[in-house]
Amino acid sequence: MAPKTPSKGKFVDSAPASGSTPSRTQKKPTDYSSHGVTDNDVFLLPGSDFQIMVGLTVLALAVRVFRIYQPSSVVFDEVHFGGFASKYIKGKFFMDVHPPLAKLLITLAGWLAGFNGDFDFKDIGKDYLEPGVPYVAMRLLPALLGVMLVPTIFLTLKASGCRTTTASFGAALLTFENGLLTQSRFILLDSPLLICTAFTTLAFTCFTNQHELGPSRAFDPSWWFWLVATGIGLGATLSVKWVGLFTIAWVGSLTIVQLWVLLGDTRTVTPRLWTKHFLARVFCLICIPMAFYMALFGIHFICLVNPGEGDGFMSSEFQATLNTKGMKDVPVDVNLGSRVTLRHYNTQGGYLHSHSHMYPTGSKQQQITLYPHKDDNNIFLLENQTQPLGIDGKPINGTLAWDTMTENVKDGAVIRLYHGVTDRRLHSHDVRPPITEADWQNEVSAYGYAGFEGDANDLFKVEIVKAMSDGEEAKKRLRTIQTKFRLVHIMSGCVLFSHKVKLPDWGFEQQEVTCAKQGTRPNSIWYIESNEHPKLGPNAEKVNYRNPGFLGKFWELQQVMWRTNAGLVESHAWDSRPPSWPVLRRGINFWGRNNRQIYLMGNPVIWWSSTLAIVIYFGFKAVSVLRWQRGFKDYDNINFKRFDYEIGTSVLGWALHYFPFFLMTRQLFLHHYFPALYFAIIALCQIYDFATNRIRSLGIRDKPAIGLGAMGLFLAVSIVAFSMYAPLAYGNPWTKSACKSVKLVDTWDWDCNTFHDHLSNYTDMIAVNSSAVTTAPAAAPAGNQVPPMDIGANSKAKEAVTSKESPQQVDKVVREEKVEYRDQNGNLLDEAQVKALEGKVSFSTRHETKTQVLDAEGRVIDKSEGVAPPHPDAEPGTKGIPDKEGRDSPPKVAPAADVEKEKSIEKSDSGQARPASEAKEATKEAK
Repeated sequence: MAPKTPSKGKFVDSAPASGSTPSRTQKKPTDYSSHGVTDNDVFLLPGSDFQIMVGLTVLALAVRVFRIYQPSSVVFDEVHFGGFASKYIKGKFFMDVHPPLAKLLITLAGWLAGFNGDFDFKDIGKDYLEPGVPYVAMRLLPALLGVMLVPTIFLTLKASGCRTTTASFGAALLTFENGLLTQSRFILLDSPLLICTAFTTLAFTCFTNQHELGPSRAFDPSWWFWLVATGIGLGATLSVKWVGLFTIAWVGSLTIVQLWVLLGDTRTVTPRLWTKHFLARVFCLICIPMAFYMALFGIHFICLVNPGEGDGFMSSEFQATLNTKGMKDVPVDVNLGSRVTLRHYNTQGGYLHSHSHMYPTGSKQQQITLYPHKDDNNIFLLENQTQPLGIDGKPINGTLAWDTMTENVKDGAVIRLYHGVTDRRLHSHDVRPPITEADWQNEVSAYGYAGFEGDANDLFKVEIVKAMSDGEEAKKRLRTIQTKFRLVHIMSGCVLFSHKVKLPDWGFEQQEVTCAKQGTRPNSIWYIESNEHPKLGPNAEKVNYRNPGFLGKFWELQQVMWRTNAGLVESHAWDSRPPSWPVLRRGINFWGRNNRQIYLMGNPVIWWSSTLAIVIYFGFKAVSVLRWQRGFKDYDNINFKRFDYEIGTSVLGWALHYFPFFLMTRQLFLHHYFPALYFAIIALCQIYDFATNRIRSLGIRDKPAIGLGAMGLFLAVSIVAFSMYAPLAYGNPWTKSACKSVKLVDTWDWDCNTFHDHLSNYTDMIAVNSSAVTTAPAAAPAGNQVPPMDIGANSKAKEAVTSKESPQQVDKVVREEKVEYRDQNGNLLDEAQVKALEGKVSFSTRHETKTQVLDAEGRVIDKSEGVAPPHPDAEPGTKGIPDKEGRDSPPKVAPAADVEKEKSIEKSDSGQARPASEAKEATKEAK
């Protein structure tokens, strides 16, 4: 093979941007300092730079907060992140897939503005004005953080060695980027995420500059300041979203490069000094971020001390740390006759539960469910398969027969579970469940009546899972909390089972319970949480949940967040995949109403140009590698080397914030690309700076007017594009023709038919809210047996407000006021019934608001068309059952009818339920 022949590089040496000695006269350093690097300390910038930066920040402020009050209703993920603020203020525990920093800041903004947490942010389009929600103050927080991106990128570009014009160019691009504008105007997390990412980028860029200046700057105050600031930035970024892990990967990769370079400097870096460098980075870039991250969760736990919708995701030990969820020490020995509550181990769905409501299908017997809250309907009495014998040798009948005895429930015991509130027993038979209609699943119901002895389908065998039970005694007999066990149905061999399947409204959205023949083991595990028995006095051995402490709660929550995040795999109306992001294939519909729309859409000029910058660098890198392999000495040229490293650093940030999403199967959206977009814009500005200021061979460096003209033209085109798509960001009036004229790509899927034909039509709409007055139940006066009433149904007034006449369709906004009277069950009462109850009951009032827009013929116009479906990054709710009704109401079906139901499904084939007459045989076989 012929030897490689050196050749001149493509780039011509030129002076650094700072105007120091030309690079060809600079000597190559003999230590680890980088060739051609100058001090770019942002604290030493001239006053004119700060004036320009402040001016650009003011411009960004005007752009971001312009009409921030519109729309005056809930937009897209404000449903969740506004709702989380309500829960923080109320102290109600919730589960979200994102860490707490941004949500805490939003809550703080709302609380300082007087928000009391009563508004629930439940639906997109729900009005803010009538309930007096300080939504503008809450939106201002992400808006101001979005504004801070402008000075941050300005300083970052200056710290990387760019000119002031280039730094101004980058700041202007961020100001007029439509997607970043839209995302920063609402109660969302992406603006806090971006500013934390940008701050980390600034801090690490400044630290890198100090590091590259060589040993003379190592460990001085500026070096330490930026290293510590980088650690704080990493912690903050990770505390907003786990996307911060990509930022950590970026900083970590470059830190490894720095340590590798230090290791190669044998002249000035001793092993001891290298270790000092290593430990300084470990402390600042690992310990500080972790401490920051964990501290935020400490605040999170301090704020959320009450039970809430999210506690069902957590373990029983975790839930016991919440107010009203903790319990007193309970007897550890479980005996026949004990009144116990059974809790499901795997899904954290709650307690085995029954209430006097029937299945609408199948056997139509009483429902058995999992209910996540403590309630009397969770209590079951443990009965033996046979009644105890008295001193006369005869059976002692009745459910209280075991109250005078203390016989432990041992492994292998055959028992029945009696539901005292409804006088029915846990029961299973060969009938398909109401939701999971699989052959290997049987229905579980509550069957029987007071005085009924039960049948063989009530029998379950206790099978202790020794590997999961805590302590030797808990592996031999049932012990409260400590013993984990399965309940095997004697007649069919199936096992009591539950999984994360919710029943419909008729089951109050509680979790389904079945009897599974092939169910997974974790979903078949139960344990006893509460335990009472008349013979277990105050001196009986007691037990309680172990307090997991902060570290236990922290680690458990991380695991739940990870599993929940990975489980968000269902499709969403506005999701998109990573290949479509750099080319801006589609956006996200945030909101739509009154012929206006908010649609997350990037500025195509800025977006596509930043993507082109990435492509240019990859092309440059490919060519440079080929030239290096052929023996060219391009890397001897300072500008060539600096172009590769500086822009390569930004492209690495883009890649690490973009490519990991290809590995994810969860729902993804365009806004997940924003951190990568930030790095792409930095790369675009750096390429511009090299082309116009550093590379002499292009001829532009000596003719600054060309570079300034190109920059001015590009900004002008970007601003024009910004203004063309601004109505989608601000929710401003737009016309169909203007909309269609800028829809350059077919996959941009906002609906131009949403808008009016002429702007004048928007002035014709008069928004008038209608009020409907109803009431919530109130307690009746003491001693009064008449149930409390709800106000609700006699129309008192109705009026229509008609818009101004116009050649277009004339719309009406109807205002309707009603007073309705309803009882505690929601039944409508007529005037005679209301009059008869006057003075006998108390009333309370509930106000509801509904706006309807009618066309000229009086038909309701659906203004919800085009409204974005809610984003799923939040905890699924669980409706509570009507506890009082479930406890106090008698069973809805007479005992005789219930017996007939059971007889109707007793078909006596193998594997099916057997008649009650076979109970004695089943008992013999079980002994």
